[in-house]
Amino acid sequence: MEHPKGKTSDHLRSAWPLLRELVRPRRALLGLGFALMVVNRVCGMVLPVSTKFLLDTVIAKHREALLVPLVGTVFAATLVQGGTSFALTQLLSKEAQRLIAELRRKVQEHIGRLPVAYYDANKTGALVSRIMSDVEGVRNLIGTGLVDFLGGIITAFIALGYLLWINPLLTCLALLFIGAFALSLSKAFGRIRPIFRERGKINAEVQGRLTESLAGVRVVKGYHAEASEAQVFAGGVQRLLDNVISSLTAISLMSLSATTLMGVVGASVMYVGARQIFAHTMTLGDFFSFTAVLAFLVAPMFQVVGIGTQVTEALAGLDRTQEVLHENPEDQDPHRTAMVNNIDGLVTFEHVDFAYDAGHPVLFDISFQAQPGMVTALVGPSGAGKSTIISLVAAFHQPTAGVVRLDGVDLSTVRLDTYRTQLGVVLQDTFLFDGTIRENIAFARPGATEAEVLNACRIARVDEFAERFDKKYDTIVGERGVKLSGGQRQRVSIARAILADPRILILDEATSSLDSESEAAIQEGLAYLMKGRTTFVIAHRLSTIRRADQILVIEEGRIVERGTHQSLYDLHGRYYDLYTRQHGIDANLFLAPGEGDSVPEALDTPRLATAAPPSAASFLRGGTA
Repeated sequence: MEHPKGKTSDHLRSAWPLLRELVRPRRALLGLGFALMVVNRVCGMVLPVSTKFLLDTVIAKHREALLVPLVGTVFAATLVQGGTSFALTQLLSKEAQRLIAELRRKVQEHIGRLPVAYYDANKTGALVSRIMSDVEGVRNLIGTGLVDFLGGIITAFIALGYLLWINPLLTCLALLFIGAFALSLSKAFGRIRPIFRERGKINAEVQGRLTESLAGVRVVKGYHAEASEAQVFAGGVQRLLDNVISSLTAISLMSLSATTLMGVVGASVMYVGARQIFAHTMTLGDFFSFTAVLAFLVAPMFQVVGIGTQVTEALAGLDRTQEVLHENPEDQDPHRTAMVNNIDGLVTFEHVDFAYDAGHPVLFDISFQAQPGMVTALVGPSGAGKSTIISLVAAFHQPTAGVVRLDGVDLSTVRLDTYRTQLGVVLQDTFLFDGTIRENIAFARPGATEAEVLNACRIARVDEFAERFDKKYDTIVGERGVKLSGGQRQRVSIARAILADPRILILDEATSSLDSESEAAIQEGLAYLMKGRTTFVIAHRLSTIRRADQILVIEEGRIVERGTHQSLYDLHGRYYDLYTRQHGIDANLFLAPGEGDSVPEALDTPRLATAAPPSAASFLRGGTA
């Protein structure tokens, strides 16, 4: 746990720029709220102050004519106090909620623009907590919490002036005790704020694990791991409970101190005041008025305990929010200035090294060139570095050494908004949003027409299953597409890429969830999708990439072989070993006519692999080439 004072002031300084940014546009509203608050607190003082006038003038001097005006004044002040309280609640509470909504939008938008590496280092649930929970306490800085806190301080100063006028000796005596208590409170808050900050981190971790557990419920149940997951969650909840108990203990001690303060001050004032009344240096009206107004001076100490902890928690949340907002968005890299609005698609790797963590490289001296319209296939064992190369092509990461070029331009200098609009990605882990089939496909181009969406569905063979649903393309797919089969999800993902009409296409195990028959059908859509585009393909089914223009064999982060299917097979090297191990027969049996020796018709692969890619016109008609 962080220690006290220096850290607390550091946190306050770190949160202040964000707090100032939030408050600046609302200065007029807060100014109005402050004015209403002053009126409210002054009116609240009328009743206790009028006690002196009632006792010493109206009653003691029998001036009954002043009774009705005095009561009328108190009643009017009470009405004004009630009206201003209502106005403050309406004004500031609603504005606080608007502020929370605005801050959530701001944080979500900022997180959405952060690089992929940030997501790799942070759990999804933790990020959700940053967006939804950390900003929640801001309402105590702008809303009624602020009103009560500042209002109490304003009232205390008004009360202090009045008490000094009534009896300076008693006032100084009360201030002596209050000052000692205020000093102890400042130290207590210095210790309690790190507890709130730690609570935010624990809460994010617990939410993160819970989100993962719920998202992976099929894996949990498949391995009968409900008990172990419950144990993990219980451990996180226990940590959260321990943190809350620590803060409650500190708050309880502060409350005890505040109550003790009230007793000590009250007893002291009672003793000294009574002695002064006996000595005729203080009237009875002065005493009653003093004790009534004294409560307004001491009350803020109780408010500091309650509201002060809320403000402290809010500042801790702002600290964590500020941490996120300080992360540099990938599209604000000052080095990314090159515009690439209409690319040809020439991708060149020049002696590229890459490491996710310093000192642990995963790519070594990767060099190759992918020409526009060329299909480059990456093969090799799991963990060899294929997906990392794809991540560099997509600009999810930057090389630690060497250069990746796009049409001769260093990709690390390219503005991502101009590049990614020309990039299409079909990943192995197909992700669909909890919406309709149509919405998931149109995600690539929200402005696409209905005809364009349906055309992409026909090419990717989405229509084959979507038309069978009652709601057809308006069928809800569920979270992560859970209501569709793996093959259906992948077809939707392919249709999404077709609709995007990218210049550079990435297919990472795009047919891994398809059976052989479905894969043969989808190959037509992929052939159409790849035509004329620079395409990168990762596939463990080597038969699916044998017609690639170049095949790169990746092992332990290095390119160990490169060439076409036939040249690599004839080399009898690593590719030959991978291919024959996978198929167990002569690879020539999987070649299309003209690529190797003639083969019997019965042993040839489907003619789809040898046919020319279907024309766009034929797909618009709903047929195949």
